[in-house]
Amino acid sequence: MRLLCLLALIPLVAAECTCESDPEERNRTRALKYKLAAIASILVAGAVGVCLPIVGKTVPALHPERSIFFIIKAFAAGVILSTGLIHVLPDAFENLTSPCLSETPWGDFPFAGFVAMLGALGTLMVDTVATSYFKKRHADKTVSDKSGDEEKARENQGEVHVHTHATHGHSHGPISTDSESDLLRHRVISQVLELGIVVHSVIIGVSLGASESPQTIKPLVAALSFHQFFEGMGLGGCISQAKFKTRATVVMALFFSLTTPVGIVIGLGVSNVYDENSPTALIVEGIFNAASSGILVYMSLVDLLAADFMSSKLQNNGRLLFGTNVALLLGAGCMSLLAKWA
Repeated sequence: MRLLCLLALIPLVAAECTCESDPEERNRTRALKYKLAAIASILVAGAVGVCLPIVGKTVPALHPERSIFFIIKAFAAGVILSTGLIHVLPDAFENLTSPCLSETPWGDFPFAGFVAMLGALGTLMVDTVATSYFKKRHADKTVSDKSGDEEKARENQGEVHVHTHATHGHSHGPISTDSESDLLRHRVISQVLELGIVVHSVIIGVSLGASESPQTIKPLVAALSFHQFFEGMGLGGCISQAKFKTRATVVMALFFSLTTPVGIVIGLGVSNVYDENSPTALIVEGIFNAASSGILVYMSLVDLLAADFMSSKLQNNGRLLFGTNVALLLGAGCMSLLAKWA
């Protein structure tokens, strides 16, 4: 009797560990329609999301110095934090613990968490080195400019207006240096953040484009559109604060908007040879997802939230601090809810 029970359980175990897609779920024609709809919807949603904060800075109420901007930024940071922890990291664990992978080494060590940790630490190092480099370069340039001003002042000691200009320049030097330092910091943040977002956006696009199951793709169209919209708002706020030149701003916004649609197109192109359950695909996706998760978690907590929440503007304004906390929870909550569908 016991032997019969064990024999009856064998098909169930095999079914749980299968690495094949159900042929009944496949319908290329219907799947293609949903993929084309996804390309258009995600492209528009991402473009609108990333452009809103950038265009919004032309509205006085939405300037980075205004209170409403802190609230919007907190909401966006909550979205990015949730993306890293609720959307990307679980996918990485699922990829790297798949029964389609060999038990050794993938089942013997939590590679997803380890790679996420390395991603966060690597982001810290890049963040620190890049900020230090740009600050040093700016300091050298400032010293060079001051030397030039002093030489001109000595050459024209008899001319009062030259002395006045030199004094004016020196008295405002520290303010300019601090402002420039903050600007460089925002530029490093926006570029590293875009890197983390782009990595997992491409992976999402390729997976969706390669899928041939309408049941899988259909709910993802709306969910991923909202996903890109909220992420775009977070990235757009950082780009807005970085005050890039128009060309660089357009390139960054366009790059973000196109990543997932381009990923879908790539997935369409390789759908005949791409197997999402193959060991190679699972390992590559898992490692990239884990690294992307580490980047997003670090950026949201350290560069987006800590800097604002510890600032004197929030610490000395109870209503604004309460508003930013509510916005943070709303952003994280909305993005977490989307995990039910995407």
